[in-house]
Amino acid sequence: MSWPIASKDGKKIFVVGRTFRGESTRYDVKSGQFVPFLGGISAEYYAFSKDGQWVAYVSHPEGNLRRSRVDGSERLELTHPPDYASMPRWSPDGKTIAFFEQSPNKPSRIYEVSPEGGTPRPLMPDDANPQADPNWSPDGGNIVFAGSAHDAASTIRILDLTTHQIETIPGSQNLSEPRWSPNGRYLIAVSISSDTSQTLYDFQTKKWTEMPKGIRWPNWSKDGQYVYFVKGLDAVYRIRTSDGKVERVADLAHFRTTGRWDGSLTLAPDDSPLLLRDAGTQEVYALDWEEP
Repeated sequence: MSWPIASKDGKKIFVVGRTFRGESTRYDVKSGQFVPFLGGISAEYYAFSKDGQWVAYVSHPEGNLRRSRVDGSERLELTHPPDYASMPRWSPDGKTIAFFEQSPNKPSRIYEVSPEGGTPRPLMPDDANPQADPNWSPDGGNIVFAGSAHDAASTIRILDLTTHQIETIPGSQNLSEPRWSPNGRYLIAVSISSDTSQTLYDFQTKKWTEMPKGIRWPNWSKDGQYVYFVKGLDAVYRIRTSDGKVERVADLAHFRTTGRWDGSLTLAPDDSPLLLRDAGTQEVYALDWEEP
């Protein structure tokens, strides 16, 4: 309930009542249509195991991390309220899932949890800075992660899982949403500032290259040749990193997204875009007011 307004005669209060719910959808490239995914459950941030047999996701609006087989069977809840899980990522060996969690009045923290359940373990308990959006290196030896999406001074850092040392990527101030390329050479990231330009980091040359603006939710294609993204919630695009060519993949003009941050984009193992369609309700209610 929100936006209460009293009636002129003082006998009623009008409020907006909203129910938060989504419908998971997959964009079918052949038909050009959005079709239900996993039965249309209300969830987002899908992440798939390397063998394609398992999927992890976060329920909306509860924020619980779950995993199941790709047909929806053998579902298991891995986290519980009041903390809100986000951006799960399956390790390359399939033995653990990394994610970050937001707790009331605390900086966000990155955890790992077994797909079989158990207590999530913080990966960097002694680091006081906000930790968000973990992504595995292709060999599973490192995790790249961002800081606060609301702090322009935040940087992108890399955790070495063997030495537990943390390294800051040079020139990564004001960047978030880091995504490691499948071949391990590149890193894609998005600017925190309002123009939201996308940048590509080359680990060999140690240089950043600026790419198109207005980009959110980048995802590498399975072959590493493209980065899929949402631009202004109007459409899903992909950019070929070799020459910067941009292609429209799916039109979102009549597709209303929802989620923790009003929308997200992930990819199925065949590179099909996965989005959460808004299936909630919004109504105006009149409440009778009786003075004590």
